[in-house]
This record gives sequence, C-alpha cells and structure tokens, in this order.
Amino acid sequence: MSATLELAAGVHGSLGSIGYGLAAIGPGVGVGIIFGNGTQALARQPEAAGLIRANQILGFAFCEALALIGIVMPFVFGT
Repeated sequence: MSATLELAAGVHGSLGSIGYGLAAIGPGVGVGIIFGNGTQALARQPEAAGLIRANQILGFAFCEALALIGIVMPFVFGT
C-alpha cells in the first residue's frame, strides 16, 4: 500500500499532462468522425455542399472547444 502512495506522490507533477493527453482522445475522435461523415455526405449529395460544410465547421468548433476546456482544467483545479 505504501508503494502505491509513493508512486502517486512521484507522478503528482505530471498528472495534469497525463489527464489532458487522455482528454484529447475524445475531441480527436470526434473531429475524425465529423470530417469522415462530411466527406461521405458530400460524395452522396454534392448539391448540398454549403449546408454540409457549415454543419462540419459548427461540429468542429464544438469538438475543439472541448479540447480547449481540457487544456484549461488542469490549471483551474491544479494545486
């Protein structure tokens, strides 16, 4: 049990970095899904390119906002 506590104390300085690395997986997957499905939609209905592109940009902005929140949270809740 004490070995676990010593390990946690030794890694304390980089927990924010590890947390952000894990938090960046979600927005990365989300951006990939958005643009992958957008490309398929453009291939199926090229006449709707303006609407599809607008929805892609909106979804991308929301996913990137999650990534930026992930960057800020270690600083807000850090010790």
